[in-house]
Amino acid sequence: MKHLFLSIALLFAWAANAQTTIASGPMPGYSTLNEVGLWMQLTNDAEVKVMFWPEGKKHLRAVALPDFVEMKHTHIAKFQISDLLPGTVYNYTVIIDKDTIQNNDTLRFNTQKLWQYREDPPAFKVALGSCTYINEQSYDRPGTPYGSNYKIFSSIQQKQPDAMLWLGDNVYLREYDYFSYKGYLHRYNHTRSTKELQGLLRSTHHYAIWDDHDFGPNDANGSWIHKNWALDAFKLYWMNPSYGIPGKPGITTAFSYNDIHFYLLDNRYNRTSDDTKGQKPQILGKDQIEWLIENLKYSRAPFKMVAIGGQVLNPAKVYENHAQYEKEREYLLNRIIEEKIKGVVFLTGDRHHTELRKIEVDDVTIYDLTVSPLTSSTHEAKNESTLNLVPNTVVNQHNFATLEFFGERLARQLKISIFDSEGKEIWTKLIQP
Repeated sequence: MKHLFLSIALLFAWAANAQTTIASGPMPGYSTLNEVGLWMQLTNDAEVKVMFWPEGKKHLRAVALPDFVEMKHTHIAKFQISDLLPGTVYNYTVIIDKDTIQNNDTLRFNTQKLWQYREDPPAFKVALGSCTYINEQSYDRPGTPYGSNYKIFSSIQQKQPDAMLWLGDNVYLREYDYFSYKGYLHRYNHTRSTKELQGLLRSTHHYAIWDDHDFGPNDANGSWIHKNWALDAFKLYWMNPSYGIPGKPGITTAFSYNDIHFYLLDNRYNRTSDDTKGQKPQILGKDQIEWLIENLKYSRAPFKMVAIGGQVLNPAKVYENHAQYEKEREYLLNRIIEEKIKGVVFLTGDRHHTELRKIEVDDVTIYDLTVSPLTSSTHEAKNESTLNLVPNTVVNQHNFATLEFFGERLARQLKISIFDSEGKEIWTKLIQP
């Protein structure tokens, strides 16, 4: 018995002295002229802070403490690092329990440039992708693994994007996960700790929307009993600038990157069935659509990028396309057209294949770029409408996109490029507002 107590004491002593380190990240989130969000997950409960300084000026280093910590279940720390200089690259180190954590990468984040009334807006690049399935044999369906080609994350990193926008199904909840909040946390922990993902997480700023698989069961809508768990988990693991619009909870938000405006929509929280008899079928709902239209009309951005989990322009009434909600889709597109809003590009995922669609009404042109999948299984689009489909843009393999914005302020251009999992270009298109 004496030896048993001694062994237990040694075990607790070892656990107490085990060095806490970084389990995932650090991941820069939103970036503004003077503030940056930073997310990280630790291996254990610990005190953590960040020391940062303008690149090449370590004598100007400062320390930031986390604005949010959740150390009981996830060991997550989130920072809102403020009072920064615009247009500046910052290096930083993570300090855990007074020990500086060494990392093979040079850790950095950056603020946006103050270009307004001074010069043309800077050129920049945003990476896109959706449908990230990370295998976990214990809880996956039997048979061929659904996820593969994790090297795609390194291929994205090698393109050196200024930001990454995740277009939904960023994790795939399983049956094991649905009915407990800890199940949600387990799924996020498992996906976020993927070793192939860490370099990409650390190397650029990240924004995200969700779709059904990071919300609940397949095709889940707003009736899902645990949608509040989904929202809490999403807010815990991402570092968007905000969540929801006034009076409407969810993940809706917006941000500017240089002269381009991005609108991140919520296609789940207030969604109803497409064939319901008791209420009006909707994906976004009138409040969110009117919020979007008001923002689009107010915007002077040459391109207005609207991210939503499912396809908008595809007229085929299949799967969860917006065409299944015909009246709401018609209302959304008509509002854009009647307000003569130019430069709208929908950024969508979900479909497990990539394509570009385009409609032109009067002098208004609207695009829908679908980018999918990153690591989930691929889907060959068969017997779907070719109406408004841009020729030679359908891709049926793991892929990602980059959006490159460049040119003078009044002559901005957008280059869309699609790459395979190795980073080899598949196609590219140049569009103008």
